[in-house]
Amino acid sequence: MTYSIVARDPDNGHLGIAVASRFFAVGGIVPHIRGGIGAVATQAFVNPLNGVDGLAMLAAGQAPEAIVAELAARDEGRDQRQFHMIDATGRNAAFTGEKCIDWAGHLVAENVSVAGNMLAGPQVIAATLETFQKTAGKPLAERLLAAMQAGEDAGGDKRGKQSAALVVYRDQDYAWLNIRADDHADPLDELRRLYAVAGERYLHVAETMATRERPSGMIDRREIDAKIAALEAARLAEGRPSASFATPLKS
Repeated sequence: MTYSIVARDPDNGHLGIAVASRFFAVGGIVPHIRGGIGAVATQAFVNPLNGVDGLAMLAAGQAPEAIVAELAARDEGRDQRQFHMIDATGRNAAFTGEKCIDWAGHLVAENVSVAGNMLAGPQVIAATLETFQKTAGKPLAERLLAAMQAGEDAGGDKRGKQSAALVVYRDQDYAWLNIRADDHADPLDELRRLYAVAGERYLHVAETMATRERPSGMIDRREIDAKIAALEAARLAEGRPSASFATPLKS
C-alpha cells in the first residue's frame, strides 16, 4: 500500500525519507530518523517498532544488515512486513516479507534504498531509484520529491493516492524539514507546494535554530530577517504569488 525512499546525502551526511500511499497519514508511521544516526522506513502491514528499535540499534552501532535480520527474526508477522534503513555512514539494508501484497519488493544502492508494496509493478521503485540517482548534486529534499513523483508517474500505489510525507534531518536531534499531506487528492503535489512555502521563510529561520555546537543558535535575527525580506521583494518584483495559504500579516 506504500512506496518509500530512504537516502543519505554523501556530501553532508544529511538523511531523508519520502513516502506516499493510498493510506491516511502515512507520514505519521512510516518514517523514523535520528540525525547523525540513521533512517528507517517501516511499512506494508506496518510494525512501528521496526522504526523505533531499528534506530536504537543503529545508535548502538549495529550494522543495518544485522538489524534487519534481527528485527525480522523476532517478528512472527515478518512475512507481511517491509522495512529498509540506512546508517550515518551510508550502509543500508532492506526486507520485504513473502506475503506482502503484490507487487512488492525493494532495491538497494549506494546511499539509497527504495521499497514498496501493493504497487502497480516493479517499474515504480525502478523509476524512483533512477530519478534519485540522476539528480545527484541537487538538494536532498528536491531529489526525494522528484524521485517520488517518478514513482507515481510509473504507476505508484495501485489503489490510488491519499497521503505523502517528506522528512529531512541534518546532524541534530530534530528535523530540519518535516512536511506531510495526510489526506489529499494529489499528496505529492501538495508536498511540493509545502516545500515551496518552506522556502519562503521557514527554511531560512531553521538556519538560526540552536544546535549542539551552538546551543543558543543565532541570537541576532537581523541578518536572516533581511534575507527573507530580500527574497520576498524579489518574488513580488517578479510577480510571483506566494505558495502559502496563510492570511496576510496584520500591521
